[in-house]
Amino acid sequence: MVPSGRGSGASTVKPGAGPLGAASMNAPLNGGLGDIDPDNVPANMKVEGQDWFALFNPKVPRYLKVDLVHSFDHGSVVCCVKFSADGRYLAAGCNQATYIYDTLTAARVAVLQDENAGRENDLYIRSVCFSPDGKHLATGAEDKQIRIWDITKKCIRGVLQGHEQDIYSLEFSRDGRILVSGSGDRTARIWDWIENRCLFTLRINELDQKDPGVTSVAISPDGRLVAAGSLDKIVRVWDATTGQPLERLEGHKDSVYSVAFMPDGKTLVSGSLDKTLRMWQLGTNANGFKGDRSKVSACKQVFAGHKDFVLSVATTLDGNWIVSGSKDRGVQFWDPHTGQTQFMLQGHKNSVISVATSPGRKPLFATGSGDNRARIWSYEPLQ
Repeated sequence: MVPSGRGSGASTVKPGAGPLGAASMNAPLNGGLGDIDPDNVPANMKVEGQDWFALFNPKVPRYLKVDLVHSFDHGSVVCCVKFSADGRYLAAGCNQATYIYDTLTAARVAVLQDENAGRENDLYIRSVCFSPDGKHLATGAEDKQIRIWDITKKCIRGVLQGHEQDIYSLEFSRDGRILVSGSGDRTARIWDWIENRCLFTLRINELDQKDPGVTSVAISPDGRLVAAGSLDKIVRVWDATTGQPLERLEGHKDSVYSVAFMPDGKTLVSGSLDKTLRMWQLGTNANGFKGDRSKVSACKQVFAGHKDFVLSVATTLDGNWIVSGSKDRGVQFWDPHTGQTQFMLQGHKNSVISVATSPGRKPLFATGSGDNRARIWSYEPLQ
């Protein structure tokens, strides 16, 4: 079960994403390298800004430099952040509205708000995703609806209905043909969003699982696989073309809150309330739904170091880094080959609810937090 005390009695509200900023308002200030006193770190292993700092892992070679590029303040918790495919824009989902920013100039280029939704009650935008051509934005909210926005016209071009609980996660395929959604109703769904119809409903039907609400979905770069993380601690993979289940990945000791594919499409990363990330090798046949499973574990790597729930994970386009955001207020960059942290970034005053990496040419990542801020950061090779 998801820890209680978040919002209006909803059992599957994600930490940091509810009216209280989730159960994360009093998160302790520490991260994977949080046991180290920043004042005792050598100058070459530390970067400090006005209200943020990054500590580099003294046990591994330093490859990167990190800097704050833009900071955006909002009137509510930032539940989700996502870049457009060219890296030019960033969307931030908040209460009632989604904001789109130009990553170059920091200009706010659009505010997308459904005027018909009513403003009396909270309506947190839990998930956002740009279509690959950058013309549309899908938003998922607490009212169980997926809205497809025409960004230029700032209007809704379609609404996808069918989910029975909050929409926690959305992702377009790279060819833009399908949209995948994940919801607290125990399903992931594959949509033909242009025709406003559901192609497949991927249900978690296991009766022994107390609460298999879907917290996160991802689609492989080739569009053939859909992965979903669930409150029941399991990561599941389906065939996106047939809707058939392929794998179930077990190992996390608490709810899985985020999943992301590595660029090779054969490796999957998950983040969990058990404070760890895991990297899974797909297609090993060790995790099938049929009969005898071999004893070979699909888990290639466990990334330990966060001091609290891992709420969001992302991977860089070159496959060199995995990024995670946590209730411990920190962001960590991990080396997928060694499982080691490259650096820990403290740049928020509350949980880091969402992290995203830019698919564009510039090496950027973004963070969304319970402190009502979305921030864009650069990470570049140390020359």
